[in-house]
Amino acid sequence: MTPGTLVLLHAPGASASSWGDLPEMLRSYGLDVIAPDVADVGPGYVARVSLIITATGPDVPLVLVAHGDAGPLLPGVALAQRAAHRMVGGYVFVDAALPRPQDDRIPPDWPEAPCGYLRTQADRSASSGHDQAVKEARLRGWAVVEHEPPAAVAQALSELVSTL
Repeated sequence: MTPGTLVLLHAPGASASSWGDLPEMLRSYGLDVIAPDVADVGPGYVARVSLIITATGPDVPLVLVAHGDAGPLLPGVALAQRAAHRMVGGYVFVDAALPRPQDDRIPPDWPEAPCGYLRTQADRSASSGHDQAVKEARLRGWAVVEHEPPAAVAQALSELVSTL
């Protein structure tokens, strides 16, 4: 898939700087990238991200990319985008927790777009607890990529998005 805009969502309690140089590297591949910087946590996070996305006037389809604890918030962000008549074309979880089906914040039709999971080398070197998320992603039939150096994380993410 060719995304209109990649929206990089950092974990609540972190900042957009946690993405490092990834947004710029993705832009060097010709991708349109938004990396909102959101200080709010919980429900305020979803509302703030949605306002920032709206303010940027992104091209669709959006690909929502979540890191860490932003993963479970993707259904809420997607619902807000669909309410604003912006199509979400895919979801990518980067070393992220997954939404839980029993969570009452998840719309019944989620996910309505393809999903993928990117596990980075940094995640494998830490005791991250994301082994279960990778297993679940595979069981759900999602594309799973395990980043291998020396390739850039941006390259792995770009290639994963193209498979959605």
